[in-house]
Parts: sequence; C-alpha cells; structure tokens
Amino acid sequence: MNKFITLSVFSLFAVATATAQDAPKEYPKPERMRPGMSEYWTPQPKVVTPGNIATNSAPSDAIVLFDGKNLDAWKSSRTGEAAEWDVHDGVFTVNKTKGDIQTKDNFDSFQLHIEWMVPENITGKSQGRGNSGIFLQGMYEVQVLDCYDNETYVNGMTGSIYKQKAPMANVMRKPGEWNVYDIIYNSPVFNEDGTYKVHPKVTVIQNGCVIVNDYEIQGTTEYIGFPRVVKHGDGPIILQSHGDPSEPISFRNIWLRPL
Repeated sequence: MNKFITLSVFSLFAVATATAQDAPKEYPKPERMRPGMSEYWTPQPKVVTPGNIATNSAPSDAIVLFDGKNLDAWKSSRTGEAAEWDVHDGVFTVNKTKGDIQTKDNFDSFQLHIEWMVPENITGKSQGRGNSGIFLQGMYEVQVLDCYDNETYVNGMTGSIYKQKAPMANVMRKPGEWNVYDIIYNSPVFNEDGTYKVHPKVTVIQNGCVIVNDYEIQGTTEYIGFPRVVKHGDGPIILQSHGDPSEPISFRNIWLRPL
C-alpha cells in the first residue's frame, strides 16, 4: 500500500472516531409521572375530636381554661393568689376591685378560643364602655370593648392589637349577645441582644370573620408611648380588669391548643 493510501485510510478512521465521540449520548427517558410519585403518607397527623358546638365543648387536645365551674386555672395577677372574679351561671364576670387575672400556666404559640359579652344595660362611650383586654404571653393586648354603635380611635377598637393594628372590620354583636374570639398566636424568637429575630404574629377571628390577619406585632402594646421590644419566654394569658365605670363584661368557654 502506498503512502497516500495509508494516510487516506488513517484520515477516514480519525474522522469516523471523532464523529462517534461527538455524537450525543442517549440516556434513559425519565419515568412517566404517576399520582403516587408526589404523595407521602407519613407521619400521619394526630387524631383530634372537634368540640361540639351545641354543648360548647372543647377539642379533645385542648387545655380547658374555663369550663363554667371555677377559676382553678387562673390566679390574681396582683397577688398571685386565687382569682377572685365572680363565677355564676356557667360564666365569670370581671370584678373591678380585684385587678387582672392570669393563667397559672405559661404558653408558647397557641390557638385561643374565648367568648365574651358586654351586658345589655351597658353605659359609657368610647374606651369607657365594656373595656377589657386579652394579653398574649402577658405582653401583647387584643382589645376587648363594646364597639357596637360606639365610636373610638380605630387602633383601640374591638379586636385591635392595642395601639398598633386596627381591625379590618367592626363585627361587634349587640350588647347582651355573645362575641367569639379565635386567636392564632405565634411567639417571637429573639436575638442575643434582645431584638426580634422573628416577630410575634397574630390572627384574630371575631364571630367567624377575620379582623386581624397574620399581623407582625411590633412590641409591647403601650397605653402611653410606642411599642417596646422586651425579651421574654413563655407567658400567661392575662384578662384585664380595666376599672371603667360601665357594667363589667363576662367570659365563658375558654380553651387553648398549643401549636
């Protein structure tokens, strides 16, 4: 074989080899998606028996804070002794001379259910009309007030995060009728220097309507001044005895589910 033929054969071999190396590889086709490929079955959530609306019973995993019988789950915020508000007819009523009451236990994040009523013969106006409050972890107040045909500053209305966030709607029932709060609260996380790493957040549902939606609480709910950031851990639920001259409000059917 002469030199020219040898080079030609070698060139053809080189071209064929290069072409084979440059050809794209064929990979297996992805498996066709099936419904089960996006499903997971574990862990199964715990089974909770819901409360009975007809009997005002709590869910099976709830901590019952008031069942209509006594205030054993509560104590005086002022003295630390037994709570001395007035229990009667399956409800309890603010005692304006005994100060605030609070749960004996402290809580982290939670769902809180609480029902309250201003009396039919309520008097007063603005903030002096059935005023109380629910303090989450003892720090952040959800306002309780009779705002039925009673105008006041909007960040102090019923269901407001006091002096911070006005409610999106006024869904107050008439005096003498029960109002229902369902409050979903997520506790804060703090940096080492005491500032918020994660702010506390709250959603307030009144009478089946969302009136505060996933609000990022800015700090303590001050009567005078602006929010302060105070580092804290788990805390109690506090019910306020405001001491205004109008008729005191009553509470019933209180339970809490830790989150």
